[in-house]
Parts: sequence; C-alpha cells; structure tokens
Amino acid sequence: MDTALDDVDRQLLAALLADGRACASDLSAAAGVATATATKRRQRLKESGVIDGYRTVVDFAALGYDVTAVFRLAVAGGDIESVLADLQATGRMVGVYEVTGDADVVAVGKFADTDDLDTQIKTLLTHPAVRTVDTNVVLDVVCEDESLPLDPE
Repeated sequence: MDTALDDVDRQLLAALLADGRACASDLSAAAGVATATATKRRQRLKESGVIDGYRTVVDFAALGYDVTAVFRLAVAGGDIESVLADLQATGRMVGVYEVTGDADVVAVGKFADTDDLDTQIKTLLTHPAVRTVDTNVVLDVVCEDESLPLDPE
C-alpha cells in the first residue's frame, strides 16, 4: 500500500480513530476542509486500503470477562497452522500472533474467571502439537486497543 498521506488525511484519520462514526461535517471541522472534500478524502482512503473498516471497541470486563492472560506457546514441527486455527476458534482470544524467538505463538485471551482460564490452559497443554505453554495473568491493563499516533512524514 503506497498511498502518500498529507496533513488533511492524517487529521481525517485521527478524527475517525477518535470516533469511527464521525459524520462528514465532523470530519470536515476536524480537518479544516469542506464537507465534500472530507467525504471524498475518506472515500479515497477507503478505496486505497488505508481505512480497512470500522469496529466497535468492547469493554470485556463489563461483559464479565475479568481475567486477561497472555500465552506463549512452543509448537512442534509444521503443526503451527492447526494451533493457530484452534486458538482462534476458542472464542476467547483477542489476539493470536505467530512470532519469532523462543515461542512460536503468542496469544492474548479474555476469561470470565480463573476456572475458565484453567480450562483453556489444560486444553492447550493437551494439544498434540503444543510442546510448552507459558501463561501470564494480566494484573493491570495499562493500555489496550490504542491507536498509533499519525505523525507527519
């Protein structure tokens, strides 16, 4: 993706990151351009792939998921795809990453309680392709789902 962004694009993106439902008039005010310009710019950013969609940010604790855990898994041989798919299919992972280093996979999950977490750990430990699992329970979420700043080039 090789789209050159100018300051207007960055201001539009910053406004959308703050409120993905911002209307064209709000975007035009944030970027200091006409409403039609903001609308055309937003459409160009979508068409070029800079904007890939809009999503809702959920407070999982408000839904009863009070435990967050980070998993680091070492996976046997060429079975990483099955482990990645199984982690994604749990319905508990908010992030699953194939990584370099001692671990092959890092995953972040949300759980109702420690019993729910314990069930997931035991499932991972008995997965035929998983050699080791290191688990950390998150004590305090400092930041999560934060957007990167859109600095000028």
